[in-house]
Amino acid sequence: MIAKLTKATIPIVLMMMYVQCINAQSKPNPITTAVPFLKVSPDARSGSMGDIGVATAPDVNSIFLNVAKTPFNEASSSIGVTYTPWLRELDLKSLYLLSASSYFKLNDKEAISFGLRYLSMGSLVFTDNVGNEIKSFKPSDVAYEAGYSRKLSDKLGIGLSVRYIHSKLADNSTNTDYKSGSAVAADLAAYYVLKNGWSFGAAFTNLGSKIGYSSTDNTKSYIPANLNIGAVYTKHIDNDNKISFGLDLNKLLVPTPPDPTNADKVANYNNKAVIGSWFSSYADAPGGFKEELQEVTVGLGTEYTYRKEFALRAGYFSESKNKGDRQYLTAGAGGSFQGVTLNFSYLVPTGSNTSTSALKNTLRMSLLFDFNK
Repeated sequence: MIAKLTKATIPIVLMMMYVQCINAQSKPNPITTAVPFLKVSPDARSGSMGDIGVATAPDVNSIFLNVAKTPFNEASSSIGVTYTPWLRELDLKSLYLLSASSYFKLNDKEAISFGLRYLSMGSLVFTDNVGNEIKSFKPSDVAYEAGYSRKLSDKLGIGLSVRYIHSKLADNSTNTDYKSGSAVAADLAAYYVLKNGWSFGAAFTNLGSKIGYSSTDNTKSYIPANLNIGAVYTKHIDNDNKISFGLDLNKLLVPTPPDPTNADKVANYNNKAVIGSWFSSYADAPGGFKEELQEVTVGLGTEYTYRKEFALRAGYFSESKNKGDRQYLTAGAGGSFQGVTLNFSYLVPTGSNTSTSALKNTLRMSLLFDFNK
């Protein structure tokens, strides 16, 4: 047992060394996208494990993380809902992320999935030139998704999901140039599980069109297309106890912003074709290979489970200081009884901006219901 656990921790040690490398100081140049809520972990289990999820054991939220895992679920169908009060440190009490998901196994090899993500951004108040309130407006983002997944063997699964995104950020009654934005995207995913405790996952997510908010300006923004690869090692200590260790690597398939003073490069950035931008995102950083490495985020997570009835979880997420500087520890727990599961997660910022981080005190709550034929 000791030898196996030592082998399992080798990738984690290497990744910690890698994190130090990508956090090396250089000029900040974060990648920005529209509808960033699609990058937020939408369930409490993943949120408590450093936002990993591409290779973890499947559940009803697999449609958000790796739809290919869905046929490997034990229950024949399931529904789940997650509520996340967002950015509470900014005292934005009406800002929250709500997600709902479900799946239905058509047979032992096939499954269909459905999902919904809704971000409420509070309330905006419009005033006239002297400060009199004219009206209020509640901006929001929403994504509707559906997926199909299939086992190719007892070890390998693949999946495809499609997503419609609608983003309403302002009220065009005060600005006739404004319009709500919409986009269509797809996920392609694979999941591979071995009997020796290892599982692997890969997912291309949010591969889709740009999104625009102006009826007169043709400039559109990129959505957060992403590549996520990961691995998990699970050790069954005995019939009742098991523990898992996992890591995820994420790379946005979005062009790196150019020097804003170079008009030609800015125009090329804005006009680049979507498919071309996915491929060029691997080698377009002004800082070369070093900056490309900084664009990779790292998630580390662990989960202890007792009899599939109780779980303790912890994790760590790291992003380069030059690409957003999100660094935090996560922790959580979950309990199951007769097909009903309740999960919680809590986030603790680390690094240089701990005291001022808007992510402080982030709490996620998930409720899942499993059904068997």
